[in-house]
Amino acid sequence: MNLSAKHFGIILSNLATAFLHITLFPDIMFTLNGVGYLGLLGAYFLPIPFFQERHKLVWWGLVGYTLLTIVLWLIMGDKQFVAGTSSATGYYAKAAEIILLAFLWTDRPMAKK
Repeated sequence: MNLSAKHFGIILSNLATAFLHITLFPDIMFTLNGVGYLGLLGAYFLPIPFFQERHKLVWWGLVGYTLLTIVLWLIMGDKQFVAGTSSATGYYAKAAEIILLAFLWTDRPMAKK
């Protein structure tokens, strides 16, 4: 697979999002969310035939996972921004997730004609 700038954007923003969630260890909810991002990134890019044959489904899964993460943060997250705390990490992760969604949108699968 030839990687373009948008693919590097997806990889970097996904890794940033995963890293930010994993740094909140030992909170298992955030750690598993970060691991989920890594798993979906692997499914999106690794040359595994099962996932490559279902690339559009994997794309929807990554978009849905990202949107779900944002919505759950809006419902349950700590919105009080205090620099250097886990509440600030939430804002940084949401910024990375919005960037991830923008790059994913540029790489959306087109309908077959």
